[in-house]
Parts: sequence; C-alpha cells; structure tokens
Amino acid sequence: MTTDFIRLLKNPRFYIENFIKIRNKKGKLIPLKLKPAQIKLYDIMKREHEAGKPVRIVILKARQLGFSTVIEALFFQDAATRELVKTLIVAHSADATANLFKMNKLFYDKLPSALKPMRRASNAQEIVFENPTRDTEEKALHPGLMSSIRCVPATGEGVGRSDTLTNVHASEAAFWSNMNDTLDALLQAVPDSPDTAVVIETTPNGFNSFKLFWDDTVAGKTGFVPVFFPWFEDPDYRKPVPPGTEWTDEELELKEAYKLDDEQLAWRRWCIASNLRGDAEKFKQEYPSCPEEAFLLSGNPYFELRPIILRIERTKEILRRGRFIYSEGENLRPENIAWQEADDGEICIWQDVEKGVPFVAGGDTAGDGSDRFTAVVIDNVTSEQVVELVYSGGSEIWYAQQLYCLGKYFNNALIGVEINYSTYPERKLEEWGYPKLYIREKTDDVTRELNVKKFGWRTDPRTRPLILANLHAVVLQTPEVINSEALLNEMLTFIRNEDMRPEAAPGAHDDLVIAAAIAHFIRPQQSFTIHDEIQKAPQKLINQLEKHKRR
Repeated sequence: MTTDFIRLLKNPRFYIENFIKIRNKKGKLIPLKLKPAQIKLYDIMKREHEAGKPVRIVILKARQLGFSTVIEALFFQDAATRELVKTLIVAHSADATANLFKMNKLFYDKLPSALKPMRRASNAQEIVFENPTRDTEEKALHPGLMSSIRCVPATGEGVGRSDTLTNVHASEAAFWSNMNDTLDALLQAVPDSPDTAVVIETTPNGFNSFKLFWDDTVAGKTGFVPVFFPWFEDPDYRKPVPPGTEWTDEELELKEAYKLDDEQLAWRRWCIASNLRGDAEKFKQEYPSCPEEAFLLSGNPYFELRPIILRIERTKEILRRGRFIYSEGENLRPENIAWQEADDGEICIWQDVEKGVPFVAGGDTAGDGSDRFTAVVIDNVTSEQVVELVYSGGSEIWYAQQLYCLGKYFNNALIGVEINYSTYPERKLEEWGYPKLYIREKTDDVTRELNVKKFGWRTDPRTRPLILANLHAVVLQTPEVINSEALLNEMLTFIRNEDMRPEAAPGAHDDLVIAAAIAHFIRPQQSFTIHDEIQKAPQKLINQLEKHKRR
C-alpha cells in the first residue's frame, strides 16, 4: 500500500464510505453513505478530536436516523486500523446487543481482503484483531493490531469494570435498567485522553435518569457535548402531498415553528396514521421535534404540553441578567440600590420598566425538599412575565433584600411571598416598610371574624388547587405571556401523581411554577391599568435602565 492510501485509511469518513457495507431497510447490501444528520454528528466528533479533546457526546434523537450505524462504523474503523484499541458497545437489551454485533461482523466480512486485519476466533460477541496462530514465536513477531470490539447488554453485571477502554458506544441509554451505575462504571474505565471517545445515544424514554443527565449536560455540568436531532433532519421522512390536503392548526403551527414543508407534514401525518395507530402523542415521543417534546411523560402531565413546547421555541431573549447591589441600612434594609450586570446573575429581566405600569411579584421560599428561592414578576396590564429570580445560595436575608429591590425597581410592585416554610422574608419586607404587600384573608383566633390583616401568601390544601388551576388557564389561553424557558420546562415536568395530586416529577423542580401561580392569582390586589401616580422606581435605577437601553 502506498503512503497516501494508508493515510486515507486513517481518514474515518473515507474509510466508512468506501469500505463499509450495511443492510438497508429493504434488506439489500449497500455502501454506507452518510446522510445529513450523520454528517453533522461526524463533524462534531471530528471537531472535538481535532481540538485535542476526548470525544464526549450525548445524542438525543428521533427514531431510525442511523446514528447507531455511523457510530459503530466509526469505532470499527478505529479498531481495524489502529493498535491497542478497545471498544465496548453497550446496548439496552440482549436482542439489540446481538444486532449490533452482527453489524460489526458484517463490516468485517465485507471488507476487501487486503484491508482485513488478522482476527482471532472468539465465542463471545467480540471481534479480536490479533494473529490467530498458536505459535508463540510467530505471534510475538506478528501480533496483529491487538484491538477488539465487544458487544454486551447493559443488564450484565459489572459492565465496563476492571477494563481500560478506548471507545464506548452507549446505545439507547434511556432504556437501561440502571443507567446511573452502569454509566458511572463505563466512564471510569475510559482515560481522559484525546484518542478516546464516549458516545451516548438514545431515543427518549420519559422523565428518568437520562433526562436528568441530559439536563445536566445542557447546563454544562457533565463535560459532554449535547446534540439533539429532530425527525425532520432525515431527508427520507417525506411523502407526496395528496391533492386537496388541508392542514390542521397544529400542523400549521409546527410548519411555522420548525420551517417544515408540506411533504414533511404529509410524512408526519402518514406515520401517525400508519405506524402509530393514529396516536399523535406517541409520535412526539418517538419522533420529537425539540428536546422538550422528546421527554413528554408517559404519565399524567398537569399542563397542556403543546402550547408550552411551541412557546419554548419562541421565547424572548433576556434583556439583562444580574442582581441588585446596595448598602445595608437599619435592620439590613437595602439602601442606595443599583443594578449590577452579571453573566451568573440570579435575576433575568425581559421588559423595561415604564412609568405608571403596575407589576405583581410572586415568591416561593426554599423548603419541602427544595433548596431554591424563586420569584416571578408580571406586568399586571398585559400579564406578561418580565422577571425571573432563581437563587440557590440559602441566605434568606439576601433573598428578602433582592425581593425588596425588585419591588422598588418595578414601580413598587405588589409582592406576595409564600410563608409556608419560612416567614422571614415576608417579615423583613414588613419591617422595612415595603409599601405594597399581598394581604390574605384570615380568621381571627379569638373573634372568629374574617379579614384580619395578615401579609404573605400561604399555600394550603384549599389555596393550592386554586392557584394551579388559574395558572393552567393562563398557559392554555395565553402561553405567549410566559418568557422563561426554565419556567416552561418546569411546567413540562409538573404531573399528577398516583393520587392525582399535581406536583413536580421525581428529580424535577416546581418552585418557579408555584411563584408564577402566586403572581397570577394575587393580581386583583394590584391595579390593572397604567396610572401616573404610581410611584416610580428610584431615579438612580431609571438612569441605569436608560444607560442599558442605549448599549
């Protein structure tokens, strides 16, 4: 072989598109030519490798986009052209394991003879590229590549333990029975070296361990690159449009949101009718259009999911992110309040403050298993969300101070902060003389009369269904008023449990949901119209706002 040809063999895409054969959906043997989505994955892996990084990728995908095939082909090329490569393929079932092994065996069997590395026989589902001779001297002189490809089910004991691996393909990881432990063992077996690769790929399987791993990956916490592939990235998912076809409102919304054409909509309609027995919700799970849709729960979601998912695609960009800074006056009351931009700020703002506009803030304090303090502020004229606060630091005084500053900043907004688990933030707002706090109805313990003046919101078995039902109506009728992706994502994982009680799915948060529900429910205690006499935010804050607008 010439030097140039050997160099080409080391080029993964050249190798797999010229020498790898696969069986297509019709059972015919054809060369593996990469489709657009497969090329996209290949380019991401190439980019990571050329940057000198270990390749670490997690793929969330629609069904049958060919990622298992291209990953197997790339790892096969590595093991068949390089010494001492150990590849482990972990599938979700015994049948899937057998199928992936058969794929690798076919790769080897259909290679040109001149490119077949020496292979030692194996009774396991394993290909070992070694000299098969029993002559120890001959084997010492010509050992072969000493590389291997092994296929195992995720259900096996000790998967990946006591091994040092080069490449790992974790197939359909969302369906592994014990994903966390198995994945932990696999990752420990792969050195942090630029010539290694771990690719996790799966179709969705509801809100489970993989969903949490995906969320952490998107948040930059795992070291993996998250890649989502929707169904419409496959060029084969198209059908001719029958004459006279009329599209439903949902189809038209999908067309606009994802820039689909009529042939793609026709395929979607055909697939639902022919392959999924008319179950459009099943299509969303098997062929998702966005990551949020991919994790639609098989359980009982509380909110209508379609308007939430479509809204996620259209949320406004954040105008500014940061926190308030201030000096501390009497009893720690914030004074000399100023806004500080910060990329890691706990407060996101979507709308400028305008003179006379009334605002409402709902706050949820940490407690009952949650370690976060949250707040949602809405424009009471339009009901549009203008602010989100998410704080995990644990300081109740800091949270109370930020609420105070938020309220002053937004024209002395009406504030209703939950008091179920701590009354401290509410008591500090009262102590500091905040001018507009939510007043709840309470029965006097002595006279039994109603309307005793009590500040703060209390969530109990009577009020919780009311505020959630009200927020449900907001989502259904006017989803466009919600600007926070974090809040929308919480709504996607807010379900009815076995007792039909609405709550966050295991591992999910609902503190933004509760804060938003409070804000929308207490609106009647605030004006619904713009009034000039509403006290403006401190002039220093207004000046800062104008400065940011000019940037």
